[in-house]
Amino acid sequence: MPELDEFSFLPAQAAALGRPVPPVKRVRLTLADGRSLSGLRWGDAPPRVTLLHGAGLNAHTWDTTLLHLGEPALALDLAGHGDSSWRDDAAYVARVLAPDVVTALQTWSDGPQTLVGHSLGGLTAAAVAASRADLVARLVVLDITPGVDPSAGPAEIRAFFAGPTDWASRDELVDRALAFGLGGSRDAATRGVFLNSRVRADGRVEWKHHFAHLAAAAANAGGDPSTPDAVRAVLASTGWDDIAQITCPVTLVRGERGFVTPSDAEEFAQRLPTAAVRTIATGHNAQEEDPAGLAALIRSALPGGGSVTPN
Repeated sequence: MPELDEFSFLPAQAAALGRPVPPVKRVRLTLADGRSLSGLRWGDAPPRVTLLHGAGLNAHTWDTTLLHLGEPALALDLAGHGDSSWRDDAAYVARVLAPDVVTALQTWSDGPQTLVGHSLGGLTAAAVAASRADLVARLVVLDITPGVDPSAGPAEIRAFFAGPTDWASRDELVDRALAFGLGGSRDAATRGVFLNSRVRADGRVEWKHHFAHLAAAAANAGGDPSTPDAVRAVLASTGWDDIAQITCPVTLVRGERGFVTPSDAEEFAQRLPTAAVRTIATGHNAQEEDPAGLAALIRSALPGGGSVTPN
């Protein structure tokens, strides 16, 4: 059996949708401070859409959504996630992460983007749109608003990532995810674990993203593993100043069972009356629960509409 790589899952995903496998490649750049920033370039044409994932995820969380969307796109690994470098200061908040995204857009795109951000990526996308309006044509914020309650839905995910920092095998890690009710089917959990973990030189498996290690460090130091400071900082971030400065069209997409409540969405609409608010019948990770529905919403936000008819 050939050795798996990060693109090994795409043919089966595309076949299940009745779509061809598009060209996808890993791209990397070195930032001014020496850190590496990485992402996935979808298609041969310059990207129309750039996507930013949530905390604890990576660029591959958008794979199925982008298969449905069928547009040239750029999916980034935020600092501390995927193949991008961890930050020594562990400052994973929107305004700190936004300059990396600006550099990526200046390097890998040739025009203003429809910028899509989920959770932490949504707050970061808002900070980019506020600071560099010339780079963002449209903004889609997925299931996050500034100041969302950090004691709500994310608690179970925080507890999951606060466990051990390394395992004997990826199967062991898949078992843990399924025990927490995460990942859906075993096949889906296997894909998610493979794409979000790495095998160290000693043969042990660890999470790629920094949050798991920060959460475990907090627990080992005697703190509450269900509310590590790093994750609390992300979810309690106040970004209303960024929202107020955005001039491009904005769509807020909330999951019915997600982190953004109807009252959160109402506050967002009051603070930004020009924003469109849409609801999708999912939890927090709409890109994995209803990728076709989310792709249709993203397509509707594209200037001039998309080139592919939604399923």
